[in-house]
Amino acid sequence: MSNKLLGNLSQGLLFIVSAPAGTGKTTLAHMLCDEFEAITLSVSCTTRSPRAHEIPGKDYHFISSEEFEERLHHNAFLEYVSIFDHSYGTLYETIAKEQHLGRHVLLVIDTQGQKQIKSLGVPHISIFIHPPSWAELRHRLEKRGTENCAAIDKRLAFAEYETSSAPLYDYEVVNDHLQTAYQILRAIIIAEEHKRLKTLPKEIP
Repeated sequence: MSNKLLGNLSQGLLFIVSAPAGTGKTTLAHMLCDEFEAITLSVSCTTRSPRAHEIPGKDYHFISSEEFEERLHHNAFLEYVSIFDHSYGTLYETIAKEQHLGRHVLLVIDTQGQKQIKSLGVPHISIFIHPPSWAELRHRLEKRGTENCAAIDKRLAFAEYETSSAPLYDYEVVNDHLQTAYQILRAIIIAEEHKRLKTLPKEIP
């Protein structure tokens, strides 16, 4: 029997991670990918422009509205959403390819996308990340310096709406301390893989 923490399955699992903007979900996802080769972060398509620190192809596939509509017309997206005047979508082929290679896929999307995937009956494990408080979330959004006060107020209002869907997720984690939240998230993924291993036929020594 394998002793690896992760990477023992021939077909990877799909993990959906949702959280309000500024909660630290992307940071946590990158930490997991940095530690484990068996975990990969799905790169979504978006019609918005890249922020100063974002790298095309790594953070997002930045495409035009016309290209997004064309892919949508050809049913290329597993899920998609339009929010804050921009569209976001996850490509079917990206998820399927990585899972076929035995990698677990982290899909960082909002609650609307998770509901779409759930309605399709696609197997996944869902995790919702909470900020420690609304005041701290506002502070984090202001610290990013990418949006004005009106835009931040809009994001906070949407964050309250998103949080109402948290009880529908398999797990809820509060990111009040990054390393603690990371260890909890890490433990969830390891446990979920080994839960699947329990159902597989055992090799005879």
